[in-house]
Amino acid sequence: MKWDPEQYAMFGDYRDRPFFDLTDRISATAPQTVVDLGCGPGNLTVALANRWPRANVLGVDASQRMIARAQAAHDTPNVRFEQADVRDWRAIGADVVVSNALLQWVPGHDRLLTRWLGELGRGAWFALQVPGNFDAPSHALMRELAASVRWSGQLGAVLRGSDAVAGPEEYLQLMLDAGFSTDAWETTYLQLLQGEDPVLDWVRGTGLRPVLEVLNNDDAGQFESEYAAALRQAYPRGEHGTVFPFRRIFCVGRKR
Repeated sequence: MKWDPEQYAMFGDYRDRPFFDLTDRISATAPQTVVDLGCGPGNLTVALANRWPRANVLGVDASQRMIARAQAAHDTPNVRFEQADVRDWRAIGADVVVSNALLQWVPGHDRLLTRWLGELGRGAWFALQVPGNFDAPSHALMRELAASVRWSGQLGAVLRGSDAVAGPEEYLQLMLDAGFSTDAWETTYLQLLQGEDPVLDWVRGTGLRPVLEVLNNDDAGQFESEYAAALRQAYPRGEHGTVFPFRRIFCVGRKR
């Protein structure tokens, strides 16, 4: 799937906050190898390098555009970026692994996560965060429109539902079974967005990408127009902006 680094960077403060809420729970003091899976444009990978300046920090992403953006924008001595499919990545030798807003894009990632946790050595940390809002209006309305008579022929199998991620208790159990001391939680952020169609602008950077990749420009414009009208009903703009609740699921553990 193609990614647009500029579109993704919109609302950067809101997109970045869960990363720091996640990594604040990692208590590693002097890791040698730190890996950021699904690193995107690399700004958060650099934050890991600044936190652990003596570590070798690797950012991995499947998007060529994201990796090119990261390499062009960041020249931190202890950081390197690599384009790769995370399904092929091995966790052997890593001391800290961060998976922030990645696993929802990987079908069957529970098996992948189990493999990674098994490959990590004693004392290693694993931290994951995934969106937990697949049943929210932003996603439900998108799926409903994609399944309509007008769009189902092109988009019938494109979008995934709430089965894209597990619940916090399932990630907790999975990490406990792998021998990790684990903390799991969820947070709903009440994000105040500005602009004419701010929720549409938000999902253009993430959840709407599969739709935009399938449709041609004219069809994409028509789909967005219909979708934006539904979003305005679901998320009305108030005096101070548009409130966009966003639930996220977190799990952090250290291998015993």
